[in-house]
Amino acid sequence: MTTHAPQAAHTVTLPGTLDEAVAALAAMPAAVPVAGGTDLMAAVNSGLLRPAALVGLGRISEIRGWRYLDGHALLGAGLTHARMGRPDFAALIPALAAAARAAGPPQIRNAGTLGGNIVTAAPTGDALPVLAALEATVIIAGPEGSRREIPVSHLLAGVDLLNPGELVGFVRVPLLHAPQTFLKATGRTGPGRATASVALVLDPARRGVRCAVGAVAPMPLRPLDAERWVASLIDWDGDRGHLDPQVTTAFGEYVAAACIPDPPPPQDGTEPVPLPPAAIHLRRTVAALARRALGRALA
Repeated sequence: MTTHAPQAAHTVTLPGTLDEAVAALAAMPAAVPVAGGTDLMAAVNSGLLRPAALVGLGRISEIRGWRYLDGHALLGAGLTHARMGRPDFAALIPALAAAARAAGPPQIRNAGTLGGNIVTAAPTGDALPVLAALEATVIIAGPEGSRREIPVSHLLAGVDLLNPGELVGFVRVPLLHAPQTFLKATGRTGPGRATASVALVLDPARRGVRCAVGAVAPMPLRPLDAERWVASLIDWDGDRGHLDPQVTTAFGEYVAAACIPDPPPPQDGTEPVPLPPAAIHLRRTVAALARRALGRALA
């Protein structure tokens, strides 16, 4: 760090537990927590951030694994993308494993963490639309051992924010035991930042389809009307895969139009302004991803 940013951080604390990390942040309000550091170090090296102190989370073993809890998986915020991409995790939450494998080149997957993806909240974060579609929640660790739980979507939308001294400790994800998919488009061949991504999960118990679109807005978008419409057409008691291809095509277009809508008509009565070519291309990309995601989930 000192090679690239000599004035970045003067104090580095390496706590061994989540509560010790919270205490360290309370003692040093200007400190910045760091796990994989894939986004933090990019900001430091580019001169956008000069933290006075760092609280390293790499030694906190309790947040680096997962366990089962009441029909859910309790995922540690320190889980790396590489770990989530392995076959045993893919059998647990396939869409999140697919997103982890698509998160970037090996050096990024080996360092980047689930919690970092959530807290950084970059629009292109691959895990975010999956967590939104799964309706996951985050468990936040606070001072004096306190814990509170909020939906991931609330944190990403700014409805509920981290208070000073709080850390994301765990992510609670429901285990649906049903098909789920994640697809993304990038601007180049191979791993890269998403220009658009789609996560889709089936929930047979509630006869529902949940879809989230990433990278096209500051936070993942849920096309709720499109979800309800296609769920009403699926034969949940019979052959789910027997769905007219025209329905999957219409679903993709429905999702894309909901997430990238036409401009509102001018109030002065003049001709509506058409979508710019870049937005039209993005809408087509989202439609194709949503169509394919639904087809794969139903196959």
